Amino acid sequence: MLLIILSWIYIMFTSINLGFGFDKIAGLKNKNFVITSILGLFSVTILASIWAIFGRINVEFYFFIFIINCFVFIKYRALILSIYKTFFNELKQLGKFLKLFLITSFFLIIAQCASIPYVIDNESYYIQTIKWLNEYGFVKGLVNLHLFLGQQSGWHITQSAFNFSFLFKNLNDLSGFCLLLGNIFAIQKLNDYYESRNKTYLIVGLLPLANIYFFQFISAPSPDIAVYIFSFIISFYFLENYKKTTIETFNLLVILILFLLYIKNTTLTFVLIPILLLFRNFKFISKKLIFSIVFSILILLLFFTKNIIISGSLIFPSKLPPLFALDYTISDTVETLYYKQLKNYYGYFLSDEQFNAMSTFDLFIRWLSLPKLNGLFNKISIFLIVICPLLIYKFLNKKALWMLYTVMTIQLCILFATSPQYRFFMNFVLFFSLFCLACFINRRKIITLFLLISLIPMLIIVFIPINLNRFSNNNFMLEMSTFSFNNSIYPYKNTKFNTPYEKIKTGNLIFNSPVENDFFWGSGDGDLPCVNKTQIDFFEKHYNIKPQMRTHHLKDGFYTKKVNPNE
Repeated sequence: MLLIILSWIYIMFTSINLGFGFDKIAGLKNKNFVITSILGLFSVTILASIWAIFGRINVEFYFFIFIINCFVFIKYRALILSIYKTFFNELKQLGKFLKLFLITSFFLIIAQCASIPYVIDNESYYIQTIKWLNEYGFVKGLVNLHLFLGQQSGWHITQSAFNFSFLFKNLNDLSGFCLLLGNIFAIQKLNDYYESRNKTYLIVGLLPLANIYFFQFISAPSPDIAVYIFSFIISFYFLENYKKTTIETFNLLVILILFLLYIKNTTLTFVLIPILLLFRNFKFISKKLIFSIVFSILILLLFFTKNIIISGSLIFPSKLPPLFALDYTISDTVETLYYKQLKNYYGYFLSDEQFNAMSTFDLFIRWLSLPKLNGLFNKISIFLIVICPLLIYKFLNKKALWMLYTVMTIQLCILFATSPQYRFFMNFVLFFSLFCLACFINRRKIITLFLLISLIPMLIIVFIPINLNRFSNNNFMLEMSTFSFNNSIYPYKNTKFNTPYEKIKTGNLIFNSPVENDFFWGSGDGDLPCVNKTQIDFFEKHYNIKPQMRTHHLKDGFYTKKVNPNE
C-alpha cells in the first residue's frame, strides 16, 4: 500500500503540473483539480505515445518528464500551488460525513489495488502490453505474436509512463488512482447539490454507489475504469453546458472525448456530443474551432500511427482493407477470427454454426436471456431504454438529457452489430441507473444512508474472499482477490498466476510459454516475448500460420508466416 501511495503522489504532482501546462496552451481556464489532473494524464499519454514510436518508455522517458515537471513547476510555482490550496480548501468545506466517506474510500481503494489482480484480461494482454512499451515502445507487427496485443489502449500507454518498471515491477495501479479522482469529483458535486439542488449534480454525486462494481477492475490497469469515470465527467459537462457553451468548455469536452477514444474506440458515439454542442451553439463557437480541429487531427494521426506500427492497419480491429501493404500487417484470417470471437462467442456465447443459424430476433432473445451477470446487465440495459423516457419527461425534462439518452440508444444499436458485451455499454448503464435513482432520492439523510450502506460490500470485497461462480460465466474469474496485510508496504505482484515458464522455439522465434496455464490467451508476466504455446499450436494446426521475427532483434517486430501443412 505504501509504495502505491508514494507512486500516486508522484502521479498527482506530475499530472497537475502537466495539466496546468496543457490548460495554458489550450486556454481552457479550468479551475477544477480533478480535471487538471486528467489533462495531465492525457499530456503524459501523448508524450509517451510519441516517445514509443522511437523507443522504450523507460528511465530515459522518466528523466524527460522530470525535466518538464521541474520547468513547469519552477516557472508557474505560485499558480500551481494555488491549485493545491484551492483544492484542499474545497475538501475542508465538505460535510463531516462526506470527508469521512472520502477518506474511507481512499483507503479501501488503496487496499484493493494492493491485492491480487482479478481481471482475466490482465493475464492475457494488460501485463504484456505494458511490458512491451516499457522495454521496446511500439513494436512493428506485435499483433502477430498475440492477437490482443494489437489493442494497445491509450490507458496502457499512460500506465507504462507511471509504473517505474526500471525500479520496481509491481506498480500497475493507475486505474485505482483514476477511481479516486472520480470519487473526489463526485463527492464535490454531491456537496454542491446540497446547496444548489441541481439534479445533474446529484446524478454525478451518486457515482460512489457504483464503487462495488468498479472494485473488480482496479487491482489491474483496466481501461474500463477510465472509460466509466471520464464518461460521467463528460456527461456532466454536456448536461450543464448544452444551452450555452463557451469555447473553453467546448474545447475541454473535445479533449476529454479524444482521451476517451484513445483509451477505447468502443466509445465512438461520444463524438456526437461535441457535434450536438456545435449545432446548438454554432454562432458562439463556430469561429473559434482552430484548436479543437488541429488537436483532433494530431490525436487522430497519433492513433493511426500507433495502429500502423502495431498491426499494419489504421484501425484495429477493422475489416477495412489496408491502404498499403506491409510485411507485418495482420492476417485477414486472424482478424476475422477476432471479430467472430468478439461478436459470436463473447457477445452471445455461441459457436459460428449456432450464430449463423439464428435470426436477429433469436439472437436478441438469446442475448437477453444469458445467465448470470451477462443476462442481468443486458436486461437492465433494455429496461433503461424503456423506462428512462418516462422518468426524463417527469423529473428532468431537459433537451440535453434527451440527447444523451439518444446517444445511449445509438451505442446499444452499434454494439448489437459489432460486439454486444455489457461492459462496452456499462458507462451508460451506470449513468442512467443513477439518474433513475436520483429521481426518487433527494433528501440528504437518505443519500447519506445509501452512501454508508455502499461501504459495506466494499469492505467485504476487500477483506473477505467471495466466490463468483454463481454470478460469472467466466471460469477464470471465480474468486475476487482480498487484501493481505503482507501487502501493507509492497503491493501484490502484477499477476495472480504462479506458473513457471518454458522456452520454446518455432522457426526463428524463441518465446516463453506458461507451463501450467490452461487459459488459451494467457501469458501472465512472462519475460518477452511471451505467448501461450497452446495458442501458437492452434493457429499453426487450424490456419497454417505462425508468428516469426522480422529480424534478429525484438524491436523490429513480428510477421505472420504461412506454414506448409505437409511439413
